[in-house]
Amino acid sequence: MFTSQHLYFDDLLVGQTYTSPGRTITETDIVNFAGISGDFNAIHVDHSFAATTPFRKPMAHGLLVFAIASGLGTYSPPQRILAFIGIREWKFLHPVFPGDTIRLVCRVLDREERSRGRRGLIRWQREIINQEDRIVQAGITEVLVEGRGTGLKSPSQADTESANS
Repeated sequence: MFTSQHLYFDDLLVGQTYTSPGRTITETDIVNFAGISGDFNAIHVDHSFAATTPFRKPMAHGLLVFAIASGLGTYSPPQRILAFIGIREWKFLHPVFPGDTIRLVCRVLDREERSRGRRGLIRWQREIINQEDRIVQAGITEVLVEGRGTGLKSPSQADTESANS
């Protein structure tokens, strides 16, 4: 359910940037994701094997980190998302380990009005950053966001127009 805090397509402008709160990745997250996804690759769940790798310890699944960041993006900013449309140019740059804390930095890259303003496509430049401010994943996501529709103004647009009258 959307609240009055959830932004419409009309409220999101190119260049706006939002940063999520942090979320610490746990070993429980990794084990649960392995169970849900069926990905029991030893680099994620076998401490003895992981000790023989250059990383020296198990790491989180890249898609687990992406999924958690997707959740963080739902509230940074809160928006009236109707559908997740796509992922472009996504890069997995550095590993994430249990105990690492990630946050998501989102910047409106582009926007396209659709259906006479009843909805619009937002392209987000997203960076998942760890506690050392290192970008661990980055790319572009596309979401469909509810709009106010033709003739409906955002509160900021209405204020601007009335001030100019």
